[in-house]
Amino acid sequence: MEKEKRRVGLVTCGVLMGLVLSALDQTIVSTAMPTITKELGGLSLYSWVFAIYMLTSTTSMPIYGKMADLFGARKMYLIGLFVFLLGSLLCGMANSMTGLIAARGVQGLGAGALMPVAFIIVGELYPPEKRGKFQGLFGAVFAMTSIFGPSLGGMIVEHLPWGWIFFINLPIGIVAFLIIALAFRDQRHYDKKSVIDWYGAISLSAAIILILLSLVMEGREYKIGLGGAGTLFLGLFIWIETKAKEPLLPLSLFRIPAIGYGNLAGFFVSAALFGAIAYVPLFVQGVRGASPSEAGFLLVPLMLSAAISSTIGGRWMAKASFRAILIPSLLIMATGFFLLSTMDGETTNAQLVIYMIVTGLGMGAIYPALGTAAHSAVKPEDRGVAMSTSQLFRSIGGTIGVSVFGSIVEWRMRAGLVFSEALHDVFITGLILIGISLIASVRLGNTRLLDKEPRHSHSTNSGVPKQ
Repeated sequence: MEKEKRRVGLVTCGVLMGLVLSALDQTIVSTAMPTITKELGGLSLYSWVFAIYMLTSTTSMPIYGKMADLFGARKMYLIGLFVFLLGSLLCGMANSMTGLIAARGVQGLGAGALMPVAFIIVGELYPPEKRGKFQGLFGAVFAMTSIFGPSLGGMIVEHLPWGWIFFINLPIGIVAFLIIALAFRDQRHYDKKSVIDWYGAISLSAAIILILLSLVMEGREYKIGLGGAGTLFLGLFIWIETKAKEPLLPLSLFRIPAIGYGNLAGFFVSAALFGAIAYVPLFVQGVRGASPSEAGFLLVPLMLSAAISSTIGGRWMAKASFRAILIPSLLIMATGFFLLSTMDGETTNAQLVIYMIVTGLGMGAIYPALGTAAHSAVKPEDRGVAMSTSQLFRSIGGTIGVSVFGSIVEWRMRAGLVFSEALHDVFITGLILIGISLIASVRLGNTRLLDKEPRHSHSTNSGVPKQ
C-alpha cells in the first residue's frame, strides 16, 4: 500500500512538471521576444513565433486525445513530451527567425498532448472524490506559473543567452519523462486493432488551421477567404464523423450536457478572459504611464487570487455540483469585468488591484470545474477525446477573443474614442460573453463529480447524465 502511494505521488509530480512546462512556455517567451528579435532580426515575423505554436498545439489536442483513448495515455503523453522537448532544443539552437518559427511549430505539436493527456492520467490515478482536488491543484500551478513566467523570461535574457528560455525545459522535461515512463502504467486494455480516423484528423486540422489563420492574418480578403475555407473543412469534418467507424470526435458526446454545454461555457469564458485581460497591461502602460515591469506586477493579484479560488473550488467538487461552482464563479468574474470597464485615467493602482482580485477569485475555479465535468461525464474509453475537446474549445475561444477585442479597440478608436473609452467597450463585450457562459453553465443540470456509474460513452444514445 505504501509503495503504491509513493508510485502515485511520483506520477503526480511528473504530470505537474509537464504542466509547468506547458504553462511556462506560454508566458516566458513573451518578455524575451524583443531581445530575440533584436538578435535574429525579422521583426515582420514577430507574431508568427506565437501564432505557429498556437496553431500546432491547438490542432494536435483532439488528435492526442483520441489516440490516448485508442492506444493509452502513457504512450501519447511520452510521445508529446518528447516532441515538445525536441522542439525546445531546436528553438534554443535557432539562428534565424524562420528557424525559430519552424522549431516553435514542432514544440507546439508536442505541447498539444501535455495538458489534456495529463488530466486523463490523473483520472486513472485517483478515485472521483479526489480528482476535483487535483484539478484545483493543477489550476493553482498553472496560475502561479503564469505569474513568474514573464519575470523568469526577463531574468534569463538579462543574464544568459536567450536560448536558455527554451533550454530550461530540458532538465524539467527529461525528469518528467523518466518518471512517467518508469512509474506509470495504463490501467485498462487497449485494442491494438483500432482504426485511426485519418480523414477526420486531416479535415479537422485543416479547419482549425484555416480558421485560426483567418484571425491572425492581415487583410480583409485573407480573413474572408481563410475563414470561408475553414468553415467548409469544418462541415466536411462533421460529415466524415457521421460516417467514420471510429470517429476522431464522436458527435454524440455533445448530447451530454457536461460536454456540449461545458464546451460552450469554456469557449465563451475563454474569449472574454484572454481577450480582455490582455488589455490590462496595455492600459496601465498607455494610460497610466507605468513601466512594463509595473504592468506585469499588476497581474500578480489576478493570478494569486485565481490560484486560491482554484484550490478551494477543487476541494468543493466532491461536495457540490459543477453548476453550483460555476454559477457563483462566473457571477464574481462578471463583477470583476464590470469594475474593469470603469477604468480611466483617474483609476488608482489600489483600485486596479481590487478589480484584479475580484476577477481572479471568479476565474480560478472555472477551468478545473469544466475539465473535471468533461472527464467525469464519460466512460474511460472516451476520456481522452472529452478532455482534449474541452481544451480545444477553450483555446479557440481565447484566440477568437483576442482577435475580436482587438478589432473592437481599433474600430472604437477610429471613431474618435480615447483608449480608455474603447477599453470600456471591450470589458462590456466580455461581460456579455460571460453571460452566455453563465447560461450554458445553468444547462449543465445537477451533474456532479460523484454521480454513480454508469458513465456515458459515445455509443449511448440518451447522452443525459444523472440529474
